[in-house]
Amino acid sequence: MSAGPTPGHAEHGTIKLIFTQGPSLTARLVVFAFASILLMTLDQRQQHLDSLRSALSVVVYPIQWLVDLPAASQDWFQETLSSRRTLQEENARLRTEQLILKAELQKLEALESENLRLRELLDSSFKVRERVLIAEIMAVDLDPYRHQILLNKGSSDDLYTGQPLVDANGVMGQVIQAGPFSATAMLITDPAHAVPVQVNRNGLRSIALGTGSLTSLSLPYLPNNADIETGDLLITSGLGGRFPPGYPVAEVETVIRDPGESFAQVFARPLAELNRSREVLLVWSQGQARIDSPEEETAGDEDPAAAEPSGEAAP
Repeated sequence: MSAGPTPGHAEHGTIKLIFTQGPSLTARLVVFAFASILLMTLDQRQQHLDSLRSALSVVVYPIQWLVDLPAASQDWFQETLSSRRTLQEENARLRTEQLILKAELQKLEALESENLRLRELLDSSFKVRERVLIAEIMAVDLDPYRHQILLNKGSSDDLYTGQPLVDANGVMGQVIQAGPFSATAMLITDPAHAVPVQVNRNGLRSIALGTGSLTSLSLPYLPNNADIETGDLLITSGLGGRFPPGYPVAEVETVIRDPGESFAQVFARPLAELNRSREVLLVWSQGQARIDSPEEETAGDEDPAAAEPSGEAAP
């Protein structure tokens, strides 16, 4: 049978429990609050804790960096995406502006070229002293065997069948059909076209026939001993009354003299820019009458060796 605790043991346990519990929570709070106020007061007035704060900041910095890392990473990622999107949008905008500026530059270059062509046409009109009118080429015949163009001027502008047209460099052809508001013209290189010419150097007369090539005219029926050379300038002779005299037509490029043949083979290059001109100059000769039908008489029906050609379009 065990005996209960003695009075001495009970008293000793009670004293130990009292000392083990320590100060209460209220006491601890008061102590810590007082210590905090004291430290803040000392730090504000005497700056004694700066070195301690610096040392603690060095120790605490890695922890702060780790805590701030997720937020900083998120901000960096969002900023990177935003910057990339902004750069892409700016790049697209700059590309669009570049295309617009290139288009405007091309338009300005086209206007400059057109202005230059018109100046050249006007300069040539002052040289010839006839009544002139500038017309634009609206369309080109796609048939390779017919060199014809459509003009934006017609009989309402006093155009007439058989009217010659030139550019700043030379004769281009003649009107073969004049409607009220448009007209069809045949170029001098059309196989059905003929124009009376003469050599500017010595006045030798001939006829320039179209060959179907925009870069070549043929001068048939010239004797082998004819005084014509490579580089000679061919101008309109004015015979036939259709083309005014003195207009440049072509430059002789090839002269072939075969002793076994009666006639030389002579080819010339048209001076007019037949495949590049956008505007033409329509010419009214002084005292020239209108010709209602360009096929009343043709250069192909006449013998060039016996009579001078009229300069009309051949059928």
